Parts: sequence; C-alpha cells; structure tokens
Amino acid sequence: MNTFYIKNFLITGVIASFLLSCAVGKKYTRPALDIPENYKAASKVTGDTVILPWKTFFKDPQLISLIEKALLKNNEIHTALKNMEQLDLAYKQAKNNIMPTVDFNAGANRTWASKNSLNGSLNEQFVGTKYIDDFNATLRLSWEVDIWGKTKMQKESAAADYLAQKENINALKTRIIVQVAQAYYNLISLDEQLKIAEKNIELSDNTLKMMKLQYTAGQINSLAIQQSEAQKKTAELLIPLANQNISVQENALSILCGEYPGKIARGNTMKNMIPENTLLEGVPAQLLSRRPDLKAAELSVISFNAKTGLSKAAMYPSISITPQIGVNSTQISSWFDLPGSLAKTIAGNLALPLLQKRQLKTAYQTALIDQEKAVITFRQTMMTAVSEVSDAMAKSKGTSERLTLLEQRTGILDKGINDALKLYKSGMATYLEVITAQNNKLQNDLEYINISLEKLNAEVDLYRSLGGGIN
Repeated sequence: MNTFYIKNFLITGVIASFLLSCAVGKKYTRPALDIPENYKAASKVTGDTVILPWKTFFKDPQLISLIEKALLKNNEIHTALKNMEQLDLAYKQAKNNIMPTVDFNAGANRTWASKNSLNGSLNEQFVGTKYIDDFNATLRLSWEVDIWGKTKMQKESAAADYLAQKENINALKTRIIVQVAQAYYNLISLDEQLKIAEKNIELSDNTLKMMKLQYTAGQINSLAIQQSEAQKKTAELLIPLANQNISVQENALSILCGEYPGKIARGNTMKNMIPENTLLEGVPAQLLSRRPDLKAAELSVISFNAKTGLSKAAMYPSISITPQIGVNSTQISSWFDLPGSLAKTIAGNLALPLLQKRQLKTAYQTALIDQEKAVITFRQTMMTAVSEVSDAMAKSKGTSERLTLLEQRTGILDKGINDALKLYKSGMATYLEVITAQNNKLQNDLEYINISLEKLNAEVDLYRSLGGGIN
C-alpha cells in the first residue's frame, strides 16, 4: 500500500472519529408521571415497607410446593423463556454491529477468448495458449463508519427489548404465582363448604330423628317432617356441587402446574391461611417501581426512543471504508509467489439517500408516534398500578371488617340453634323456628367462607400489585 493511500486512509479515519460525536438520537429522559405520594386508602406511611419473597409470604407447605412446580413446568413460562433467548441473540448481534465484516474469497477460472477478438489474438501471441487462467484469493474488510451513533442506539434498543422481556417474564411468574395461590385457596374454600354441608346434614338428621319421634307420639304433624327433610336436602345439595367444583378446580390447578389433571394435595384450613396484614399500613408509592410490568413499560419507551434515533439517522449519509488484499496470478505455480502476486485495494464509499427522503421521513415520523404511544402506555400502566393497589387495600380492609362482624354473628347464630332446640324440646318453640335457625347458620357459614376467600384473594392481589417477590 503506497504512501498516498496510507495518508488518505488516515485522513478518512480522523474525519470518521470526529463525526462519531454527531449522534442524532436524543438521550432518554423519563416522562413526567405525577405519581401520588400516598394511596387513597392508606392510613399512614410507616417507612419503606419491604415486600417479602413469595416463599416467605405464603406459609402453607403444600401451596409452596405447587408454586415451585408451576414456576418450573408451566408452559407459558417456557414460551416466554424461548422469546427471551431470541432477544438475547438479537442483543448479542447488536453489540457486534460495530465490528467490521471480513470476507475471504478464493477461486480459479479459465477463459477461452474469441480468435477474432483482441484478447484472443494477443493471448496466443504472448502466452502461447488458446485460453487464459486466473487464480485469485482475496481477503476483504468492510467497515461502516458509525457517524451518527447507530451502533449505540441499536444496542440501547436491543438491550431495552431484552430487559423488557425479562421483566415480562417476572410479571408472568408473578401472575402464575397469584393464579396458583388463588386456585389453591379456592380449593380450600370448597373443602370448607363440603365440611359445612356435612355438618349441617348431620345436624338436620338429628333434628329430623327427634321430629319423627314427636310425630310418632302425635305431638307434631307431617308438615314439620316435610320441612325438616327439605332443610336436610338443602344441605345435601351442596355435596355434589362442591365435589364437582373441586374436580374442576383441581384440573385447572394441575394445568397451571404444567401437569395433566390429577388430585391436588392440600393441608390447611382457611382460617389458618389468612396472613397477618403486614402490607396495609400505608405503602409508599415508590414501591410501585418494583412492579415488573412498569419496568417493562418504561423499557419499551427506551427502546422506541432508540429506534426513533435510528430512523432519523437513516436520512443522513453513511460512510464506509473497504480495504482489500489478496494474491492474483495467471499461473497456479506463481499464485502465492510473494510479493509479485500481491494485489491491494482500498475504497471509501459515501451513500446519501436522495429519492428516498419522503419515505425515510415518513418512517421517522412513524417511529416518533410509536415512541409517543409507548409513553402514553407507560403512564396508563402507572395509573392502573396505583388503582390496583388502592383497590386491593380497600378490599383487604373491607373484608377484614366484614369477617369481624361475621364472627360476631356466628356466635349469635350458634347460640340461637342451641336455644331453638332446647325451646323446641320443651315445647316453647315451633319446628319452623328450629329450621329457620339451622338455615340461617348454614347461610352464615357459607358466607363466612366466601368472605374469607375474598380476604385471601385481596391479600394476594395487594402482594401482586406492589410488585410481589419472585426471588
């Protein structure tokens, strides 16, 4: 390579280095979100509340085992992990875009020129053959000078997409954890309904036996027997319904855990599963930053910001440098005879889009709109997050108050049943009062189970809405 080419190569490199600072993309700045300092239902802020890992938050060993199984086998998570692998490849490719490309080419060809052509006549005259051989081996390097910071923006976009997918996987895992917990709680509630139904059947059966004795003695009529039997059937009807719902819920929970439908082991009572309310007392709004869906939404804005810069850079000229070195000969014996067969080339290219300006500008404006849409989505995700936390806190507080009242009512109804039976035996109460007392107790117990389930779901929703704890 002679001095002229070396000087031009160095000059081009200096110019390229200077132009590298001319990045056209804007640096990302977080949009204004105006996050409220406190939640609507918060009592007071007690400081930085730490969200526990799910293994600490959930206490039941059977539930923990089910969640572990779901995180390991759930097919939605497996699909998301495959998407993660694809984005990882894209990110690695983006990191390598700044590297020059190197091509090696080797070939040999033989050409028979026309006798009536200049090449054909000269070939026979000087070489003494009717053909000419050409042996060539070339190593070519090509490098586009990154004038406008394209590589940096490509890396930013790919990294943001990669990290967003990672957060999406965390969000998916959190959702799976919540779904498994809620399905498990639903199973426990169905078990409780089954126990209540069986207990009421036993109670109704005892009452019916007593009434049959009184009927035989002529103390009551057949209507009392019919009403008592109807009350017993009301409780009996709950048995097949509960068993049906248990089977359906077990099937759904098995699928969540990545397995075919089967029996689900469970071991605790609903009352013992309600956690102490450690999250309700004023949760700082800053904790929303733990939510993976919020992180993913912001990373999407970062990605679109970089893509907007890339669209803008596409409207500007690009410079590439292509040095090439190789060996060339007309005879195979002297193909690699250096330095005689050495061939060198250096080229610089300037590409400037002219007739594509309108198309490129439209692409840039479209990318800008996509970025603005991502910002709007980010804001909406934040609003939804604040709303979900407020809803969960309101439900947690409301269900706690309702459970307290139900416990008081349960005590009253338990006493009412005992009093009704005693009064009935002594002839101071009618059979309708006994049946009414039993029916009220049955409905109260079922309502207690439903509200207990609401309480458990509210606590899990609050845990999820605050970001949960995957680790």
